[in-house]
Amino acid sequence: MRTFRDRRQAGQLLAAQLGAYAGRDDVIVLALPRGGVPVAFEVACALRAPLDVFTVRKLGVPGHEEWGFGAIATGGVRVLDDDLVDRLGLPMRVIEHITDLERRELERREHAYRGDRPVPVVTGKTVIVVDDGLATGASMRAAVQALRALRPAAIVVAVPTGARETCDTLRSQVEALICVSMPEPFYAVGSQYHDFRPTSDEEVCQLLATARDQAAVST
Repeated sequence: MRTFRDRRQAGQLLAAQLGAYAGRDDVIVLALPRGGVPVAFEVACALRAPLDVFTVRKLGVPGHEEWGFGAIATGGVRVLDDDLVDRLGLPMRVIEHITDLERRELERREHAYRGDRPVPVVTGKTVIVVDDGLATGASMRAAVQALRALRPAAIVVAVPTGARETCDTLRSQVEALICVSMPEPFYAVGSQYHDFRPTSDEEVCQLLATARDQAAVST
């Protein structure tokens, strides 16, 4: 049974569970692009909080790229699923090659989404990290590790849907984890959405610009 009409509705339902963070000047919402941005836009609007992106790239198994064996994030962090790497027998040269390719794409997206704007300051802030769902959690773990190096006061992971085991594991690594729906069995993030079309770079940029304009009007 699908839970959400689309990412925007999922963000609205997620925001309803984040009311404790509304209207606080120490809160910032960071989206994992691209799919997390429409979700995070609704969260940031509801909480009256600034919105930005924190870029993460999945490291996909050759020939089965949707199956991630790890991820990289802004700041040079790389997270590997060591058990999966061992089971698949992935050579280090393959891992490094895929990492290099994805790092170039990460840098391209950083420039496309942020341009010359600096990375947001998160030191001492409560950071709400949003994605459209958690399957293996590799991308979110990479984001959390990279953010820790920037010394936020707290990290809150917020997603509309996720695998229960992944959520339980990640919950121990952050100050709070909010997940609207954890169906069992969990097949894939997309299985929880009626409309799970890919989010384009253009949509990401438009939503970020709209969020900045709204923040400027409210200040």
